[in-house]
Amino acid sequence: MKGWEFTGTNIPLKMVEKPDPTAKPGYVVIKTLAGGLCHSDVGALELESWMPLFQVPVIMGHECCGRIVEIGEGVEGYEIGDIVAVCPMDAKDGTTPGYTRDGGYGTMTTAPVEQLIKVPEGVTPAQAAAATDAGMTSRHAVVVNGGIQPGMKVGIIGIGGLGQIGMRIAVLKGCDVYVATRKPEAQELARSLGAKEVKANIKEFADVGLDVIVDYAGGGVTTADAIDTVKYGGRVVLVGMAKDVSEIHTYSLITKHVTLVGSVGGHVEDIEDCLRYMATGELDPIVETIRFEEIGEGIDRLAHGSVKGRLVALYDD
Repeated sequence: MKGWEFTGTNIPLKMVEKPDPTAKPGYVVIKTLAGGLCHSDVGALELESWMPLFQVPVIMGHECCGRIVEIGEGVEGYEIGDIVAVCPMDAKDGTTPGYTRDGGYGTMTTAPVEQLIKVPEGVTPAQAAAATDAGMTSRHAVVVNGGIQPGMKVGIIGIGGLGQIGMRIAVLKGCDVYVATRKPEAQELARSLGAKEVKANIKEFADVGLDVIVDYAGGGVTTADAIDTVKYGGRVVLVGMAKDVSEIHTYSLITKHVTLVGSVGGHVEDIEDCLRYMATGELDPIVETIRFEEIGEGIDRLAHGSVKGRLVALYDD
């Protein structure tokens, strides 16, 4: 097998060849069909603070869809040939693809049975790969940590790879969604996905009475603006990490009785929900595809902010 290996911060990924993996008990071996590229991988390549999360050297990639080619002892409910998505969270042995075991930037990878989700008919490998992190993280932030219910007024900050999915899911769950994004093309996208109103800044919705605001940007001031804008007793969920420090207005947080929640990742149930919506066509996030050989270049594009939507590498079947 081949893969893009991570060895440390400020060291570019390099293509390596390794022996094909074998299926240990409770695991399957997967022929990778699609591997999603994520901004967190850029963070690991640029910031030393990410290193405690990794066991290097390791083939990166925590967004993966592929075909099962080998099944380990004790695995039930799956057959060779099944197309599966891999949840990057909640492995019983504590491993994480692309972090502590070889992941989806390899032509082959492995996964424990508890991380597997069968991909339904009508969902492409690229969509399924995007669902494993972008979909999971976006859905978990809105539905679980945001606690949305039909009829709620939900604010969304940022319509990138995560925000576009999170806002669409909020619409599909029956909420009135108010979007804040500065880019004209992102504003148009938000309208096409069912936003009730779109403005440049979340503070322009101060009179709406937003029940929940989910900050997919994490630009520092965006979180402070969300706390100032959400209604009394409302909830702000922080997902984005464009900046790792945010100065919030504690007066607003306290006197408005606001709940501020950090949200990272999610679970198999989040991915399953995204895949169901993708299968019906109700959720169709913008996905740009590249070749496996272009992953290194794709990481550079992510670092420079030149990707629209989610970037997914497709592998030879």
